[in-house]
Amino acid sequence: MNDPIKSFRLDGKTILITGASSGIGAMLARQFAAAGGRVALAARRVERLQALADELKATGAAVTTVSLDVTRTDMIASALAQIEAELGVVDVLINNAGVAQPASFLKTSTEALESTMATNFTAAWNLTAEVAKRLVAAKRGGSVINIASVLGLGVGPGYSAYSASKAALISLTRSLALEFVRYGIRVNALAPGWFVTEMNEDYFATDAGREYLKRIPPGRAGQLGELVGPALLLASDAGSYVNGVVLPVDGGHHVALV
Repeated sequence: MNDPIKSFRLDGKTILITGASSGIGAMLARQFAAAGGRVALAARRVERLQALADELKATGAAVTTVSLDVTRTDMIASALAQIEAELGVVDVLINNAGVAQPASFLKTSTEALESTMATNFTAAWNLTAEVAKRLVAAKRGGSVINIASVLGLGVGPGYSAYSASKAALISLTRSLALEFVRYGIRVNALAPGWFVTEMNEDYFATDAGREYLKRIPPGRAGQLGELVGPALLLASDAGSYVNGVVLPVDGGHHVALV
């Protein structure tokens, strides 16, 4: 009898994770390496990447680090060339790098809007384009996973720019799923609810933050490990017929927002 768990393995696959220096990105890097994947860690903070790379290499994982500002289109081709030389063509792209600059609409500056869109949407567009071109040229299938947000499915006060950027990413996910299916490239998104990361830990340590978590449907923030199963499904052969999906991982929060 075949082992149904084996299809969740990532042996032989090269995975590029942006924003890998902390939070969701670092957690996924650890888990994807444990599942047998060859992991390319990309972020601006190279020193943080190196510490994580050393940790993973100590377990026997194949790992490389890439200094990459995802908003710099001139850095993408060289970053992918380095990854290909060290680990092979990228099979799985995790567009995880993101920023949030909470503010009411009337207090959101043009600069804040532009930087939010540049990181959360345009960077994913540009990186996906380059990865997909290389997969098509190599006649290989692949998987793109965009890290969207529950706030791309619904909205909350003070997150107009962030919600707009994540909603755009969700729409792009669905569009590319249709366009890339002919090449064997699947495009899906995870829409996490509230997970405590470096981006928001200060707020959730306050009384207001703790009270907010009590009011959302699950009554708590998610644990980073609760993203592992959904991410592995979308990255691995276990999800070979899953395409164009936006999967909320939020304890049901999105149901209250729609």
